[in-house]
Amino acid sequence: MHFITSRRTVRAAAVALAATIPCVTLADSAQAATQAQAQTAPSAPQSVRVHDGHLVDLPVRGGTATVDAATLRVTARTGKGEIELSAATAPGRPGKVTTTADGARWTYPGTGLTVTARSEQGRLVVSVKSTGATDRTLNWPVTGTDRGVSALQLPRGEGLSLPVADAFWNSDRAQLVNSDLDMSSALTMPLWGHSLDGRGGVSYIVPTDIGTSLRSTSDHGRLRTTATHRFSRGEGTTDYIVAFALTDGSPVAPAVDYRAWLGQHGQLGSLRAKIDAVPATKKLLGAFHAYTWGDARTAEGVKKLRALGVDRMWLGYDADDTPMDAAAVAAAKKAGYLVGPYDSFANGQDPKASDAPTSVWPDKVYPDFCVQGADGKPVPGFHDRGCYLSSEAFEKAEPTRHYLADRTRKMTANGADSYFLDVDAAGELFRDHSDAHPMDQARDRANRLARMKRLSGKDRLVLGSESAGAWSNQVLAFDHGSATPVADGLWKAQKDKEKWGGYTPAKAPGIFFKPAELPADVAKAMYDPAYRVPLFETALHDSLVNTERWELSYDKLPQQKTTRALLAMLYNTPLNFVLDGKSIQQRGSELAALQKYFKPLHEAAGTQAMTDFRTLNADRTVQRTVFGDGTLTVTANFGSKAHDGLPGGCVDAKLRGDKKPRRLCPADINR
Repeated sequence: MHFITSRRTVRAAAVALAATIPCVTLADSAQAATQAQAQTAPSAPQSVRVHDGHLVDLPVRGGTATVDAATLRVTARTGKGEIELSAATAPGRPGKVTTTADGARWTYPGTGLTVTARSEQGRLVVSVKSTGATDRTLNWPVTGTDRGVSALQLPRGEGLSLPVADAFWNSDRAQLVNSDLDMSSALTMPLWGHSLDGRGGVSYIVPTDIGTSLRSTSDHGRLRTTATHRFSRGEGTTDYIVAFALTDGSPVAPAVDYRAWLGQHGQLGSLRAKIDAVPATKKLLGAFHAYTWGDARTAEGVKKLRALGVDRMWLGYDADDTPMDAAAVAAAKKAGYLVGPYDSFANGQDPKASDAPTSVWPDKVYPDFCVQGADGKPVPGFHDRGCYLSSEAFEKAEPTRHYLADRTRKMTANGADSYFLDVDAAGELFRDHSDAHPMDQARDRANRLARMKRLSGKDRLVLGSESAGAWSNQVLAFDHGSATPVADGLWKAQKDKEKWGGYTPAKAPGIFFKPAELPADVAKAMYDPAYRVPLFETALHDSLVNTERWELSYDKLPQQKTTRALLAMLYNTPLNFVLDGKSIQQRGSELAALQKYFKPLHEAAGTQAMTDFRTLNADRTVQRTVFGDGTLTVTANFGSKAHDGLPGGCVDAKLRGDKKPRRLCPADINR
């Protein structure tokens, strides 16, 4: 967290099988819409069938789905038997089911709910609309209930695939069971999925993520999931859509489906296109990321880093009283680096008492632009400092007052060519009850997208934000945080300033620089490779560059360094650092060695889709990825024993044309 605001392939051919987990292939982004359409189309035209008064059969890719209007139970008949996609719930007594051009429609009299079920590009799409004046909730779909379900996929951070009978994840220690995950903020993509033993899998996409949450429970030692949508006119959440798809059961299959969905709906970004639009974006390829402090913010500090052989970096700095000056920015650009400030448009404080420059605004932005709660009071800002500022208030004022444009111009007057905008893409959305600038969460999201698009478009800045939700993939070039599957215990650990570090000394705050040890259960939930899968990269690797949370620098967690380095190379994503003069001197050579290994891999594959992910042994400690049409193949051994000649704790990467793999054993660097 920063000082003020929170930091919160498809080819049509069948995928190949690995030892225990099938791989998956993705289409290149330029062909995503076309190939996704081909894969998701039903194999043969079939008609909708309504029978027994309340059962609706619809064709889907891989079989036939049946929706029971009486209970909203959803099943599918496939070549391998029947699958329960959702258990029954109690929506009310349905009215007459009528057929439509592509599906069926019915209502639940007395509830104000109307349901349509249709086939769309190989999926079953169920839409529920509320016309009632009273807010209500619907707990549906209820998933993971089929006895053949073996794993649950969740896009928490980069992604997890959890064996549903795993004792740890069914226990309180994992802090997942009985928690409600907001699909617009706690998950990086609005989806989840299941793998079934020998019968494929299921993907669930919720385009209407605002107002929807996902709750995991433990039923006789097995994980179950239930989505809950709150219908509210005031919140603008009267529509609820769930898209069901049958998959091959790969642990990344839900992300494959989501990537196809994005392509089909014109919502899939392209890093190549972003480079064409803003050529400086190309400097992200091969670059590690670092926030700078003290002497690392000076021209001399930048030159020392470059002298170590580091020829690509993204360097950021806080908007405090010692930002990078023009000389330091010029040195960074000469070195081949991107450089940019941290900023936030989300917080406002009384200028006379503000504790951060980013919270000081001209005129009466504070308090006039404060988000107003239902009680009429300003919504307190992060750590109860000041208030959260309304994106609607800014958008209304911007054409004449230029508050945001003036702020950006001031922040980049030193020549910075990049920008990190905290919070905007993280999904922490607000309803503003102010009469002067009312908005719901969807409007808040639209406003954020608009202003981020101005930064990356009109201002031609290489834009990043915090823990980016997939909805922002078209406007961002990079993010800090979506690679980290945060467990709630992390926040508790960070509050222990004695062990974790605080905000002193000013030039190297302990909270960022002091090495720390995660509690064992938190470390297991976040970094055990047996549970990690690249959902985010499968969907969006060639759209934006993804890293871990910036306060979890590579050196912050010594016990996880090898695992994190292997994950970064396996997923073809940069490592994140914090740097001051001392750390450049003491550990700069380690950074340089890692960056030297990473650079050619990322330059070759950073703009290509992740087209294959598989595990190569039973305990999932050996994993492999492929990018593009074989452009890059990476194999990582997270275990302690050698596998097929690859030592434990090491990674082999092979670019097309390489005669032998390039090996990295992170623990051997700077021993």
